[in-house]
Amino acid sequence: MNETKQTRLVAFTLDHQRYAVNLSAVERIVPAAEVTPLPQAPGIVLGVINVQGRILPVFDIRRRFGLPEHDMDLNDKLIIANTPGRTVVLVVDSATGVIERAEHEVTAAENILPNMKHVEGAAQLEDGIVLIHDLDRFLSLEEERSLTEAISRM
Repeated sequence: MNETKQTRLVAFTLDHQRYAVNLSAVERIVPAAEVTPLPQAPGIVLGVINVQGRILPVFDIRRRFGLPEHDMDLNDKLIIANTPGRTVVLVVDSATGVIERAEHEVTAAENILPNMKHVEGAAQLEDGIVLIHDLDRFLSLEEERSLTEAISRM
């Protein structure tokens, strides 16, 4: 019997557009919380929050995708996820659940548009397309360095 390898994703929305991250990177999803500003952090960083004694950077991925600014409110969700270098928090409008697709149903970003930054690929759903956010390339080397320095000054 030939089993098809599955890709499991956590779907979320920003301005009614669906995005996703790999389920394997997600620790959990929590309600919005107060964010403490982090001076001299990269522009994509809203600040930090304390999650069970861990100080984690909170990212405004709207800025990364060039979406309109949006003040965080109590209805927003925080996705706590792991990148290769650190645990991060992503502010999203809503988390809509887990999507499972056969690996061959996911189109790599290079096959859509070469040099597509921060997007790993896309998957067709019954009611539209979901863009898969690439947490491995989330921060540039300069942003990573700047964030590390800002956190060390806390």
